[in-house]
Amino acid sequence: MNDDERLKRWRLVLGGEAAECTGVTLQGDEARMDAALESLYGGGGGTARGRGGGSRGGGLGASAPSVARWLGDIRTFFPSTVVQVMQKDAIERLDLTRLLLEPEMLEAVEPDVNLVGTLLSLNQVMPERTRETARAVVRTVVRRLEERLARHTRSAITGALDRSARVQRPRRLADVDWDRTVRANLAHYLPEHRTVVPQRLVGYGRRRQAVQRDVVLCVDQSGSMASSLVYSGVFGAVLASLRSLRTSLVVFDTAVVDLTAQLHDPVEVLFGARLGGGTDINRALTYCQGLIDRPADTILVLISDLYDGGSSRETLRRVADMTAAGVQVIALLALSDEGTPGYDRENAAALAAMGVPAFACTPDAFPDLMAAAVERRDLTGFADPDSR
Repeated sequence: MNDDERLKRWRLVLGGEAAECTGVTLQGDEARMDAALESLYGGGGGTARGRGGGSRGGGLGASAPSVARWLGDIRTFFPSTVVQVMQKDAIERLDLTRLLLEPEMLEAVEPDVNLVGTLLSLNQVMPERTRETARAVVRTVVRRLEERLARHTRSAITGALDRSARVQRPRRLADVDWDRTVRANLAHYLPEHRTVVPQRLVGYGRRRQAVQRDVVLCVDQSGSMASSLVYSGVFGAVLASLRSLRTSLVVFDTAVVDLTAQLHDPVEVLFGARLGGGTDINRALTYCQGLIDRPADTILVLISDLYDGGSSRETLRRVADMTAAGVQVIALLALSDEGTPGYDRENAAALAAMGVPAFACTPDAFPDLMAAAVERRDLTGFADPDSR
């Protein structure tokens, strides 16, 4: 990169009066890029552009046409990852949620997880003429997430189910896993006969064709959990497609909604949720406990920041009851790419003291987490990524 290119980049970064010190004049597409940045981040006062860099909304105004043109510009000049950040900033800084109720606006945006969370929060006030466009946006994001995550999820969990179903004394010859049996008996190789003496047989469990594990996803749908809700809907649909799992999906605020019947279509799941409102974790866990009829074969994943508007004491008591019965309980503070959110540290520490891991999880790590849970492995490595 030559000096002229460096100066142009600094000119775009600084913007406003501060950019004058570069002595660079922008033309053509570069000038349009600068105008797009100024519209969102132009706060004056010589402040460098960036998230939180300015105090006013520049020249976007409040009209749908001007915002739609701006969205078209940023999609032309910036990569999709940058567009997603700028869209999120525009929604937060310029209060564009009202404009997202216009179908024309939704057709101009770059679909992403944060946008889906915003649309779900507007679901109850969305006019009918906008609803189909919003569904198309959500469907696009869901399809992308499934392409990214479904294969890994199915592979990891199917392998874990197979491993968990191994038996050491297969009763029938057809049940012997010869590959694993040979590897398990290599110490008994007889060179003179060029063969292995199988002193220990490893076989397939006959349960492989039946349901091996019950999975209950209990998801907080308060406003701060929007991204986690989106990923939970996608993962719930993928898990429900595995015949060896019986998957339930329950979402809650101060009320509880069972969305298991919609798991065949994650878009229906997401539009069946209602983002916002309070939080009553104990009520949700009480409902989930009623779904459990095989405690020793059940994995309950509570996805919540643990800020409890109900009784935290009752919540902890109910978790203790379930773990004592054999249920494997996992608390995820977030299921998103955004890192660990704000969460109730006291409740998280209380769960950890009971042997219930409580940590944030990225979507890419979730399949391996569930595979480890199926095999009842130690989940410490997921709570502490540095130890993996």
